[in-house]
Amino acid sequence: MSVTAPQGFRSAGIAVGLKSTGKPDLALVVNDGPERASAVVFTSNRAQANPILWSRKVAQNGQARAVILNSGGANCFTGDFGYETTRLTAEAVAAAIGEPDAERILVCSTGLIGTGDQAFRDKIVHNVPTLAAALAADDTTAPAAILTTDSVEKTVVHTGDGWTIGAMAKGAGMLAPGLATMLVVITTDALLDGEALDRALRRATGTSFDRLDSDGCMSTNDQVTLLASGASGVSPDEESFSDALAAVCDSLAAQLQADAEGASHDIDIEVRGAASSADAVEVGRSVARNNLFKAAIFGNDPNWGRVLAAIGTTDAAFDPYQVDVSFNGVRLCHAGGPDRPVKECDLAPRRTRVEIDLFAGEHTATIRTNDLTHDYVHENSAYSS
Repeated sequence: MSVTAPQGFRSAGIAVGLKSTGKPDLALVVNDGPERASAVVFTSNRAQANPILWSRKVAQNGQARAVILNSGGANCFTGDFGYETTRLTAEAVAAAIGEPDAERILVCSTGLIGTGDQAFRDKIVHNVPTLAAALAADDTTAPAAILTTDSVEKTVVHTGDGWTIGAMAKGAGMLAPGLATMLVVITTDALLDGEALDRALRRATGTSFDRLDSDGCMSTNDQVTLLASGASGVSPDEESFSDALAAVCDSLAAQLQADAEGASHDIDIEVRGAASSADAVEVGRSVARNNLFKAAIFGNDPNWGRVLAAIGTTDAAFDPYQVDVSFNGVRLCHAGGPDRPVKECDLAPRRTRVEIDLFAGEHTATIRTNDLTHDYVHENSAYSS
């Protein structure tokens, strides 16, 4: 189980024909209470899908009863018709689960932008009753129904002191802040109010999903939803819950990184000695988005010169002629010049770690990314309208 591991939740996933493969493509997660507290974080892309526009309105209440998610179509740039589809979807879910207020139903979509015609609407809205009838507290079908180009399901469960967090996620491309191209649903039976949930969620996403930068492309449909049922009756202190939630999000971010489209290396870029956290993130991101660096890693070439060239484009405070760079524990660059022979570094393993020491302060940040491969180009050239 994932999102139904905490008490007070049911979920389901079914196939309604949105995907040409016939695989599951519609999922529902319902909070049966006794509480309905929620927090939601959205993409920072100004181009936002209709489900995001709807869910933003729902999120203002800090109370949500359920979230419905479809793969097989983004319902983005589909105009007023697409927004009406989202509203009708929420109303259908509300009616099916006995919720009097449709504005307590969050809606998420993922897939090809521009998809959302009458057939798309009918397949979702007309099948909501069937989906609701499949809801179960021991469900294992929902995680598969939200996948697009993913090759595996992403789930995690954390057990606290009398309370639990469960989560599921999708995402395999367009992984770049804010958030990544992903949908995430997190549930907990802890007893916390919406404000505490919001603080914890923003802290968690800020150090996990917002530091996952696979290909520098930002999605229009990203949404991370946190629902709290309070069914455990246990109120953990906020710091303990926040730490646990951060660990859950970090686990999901690592799973998203490992399933990035076409990747042959999972690259963690650790920036140390920065003058500020913002500087550390900016420097790490400049490397993560550098195609020359990413192509070099694909070729198993620890080209530290490309690292220095990338970080030199930032506004971060440091002297590029004092920087150290290491690949997989081998320091190849010291004080802005050659150190160990490149042949001493082995980049054959999939897991790759790049360490950059700026010697400008005490702050550290790690950015997750992947290499740039033939398979990535092929997959995204084939994924079209």
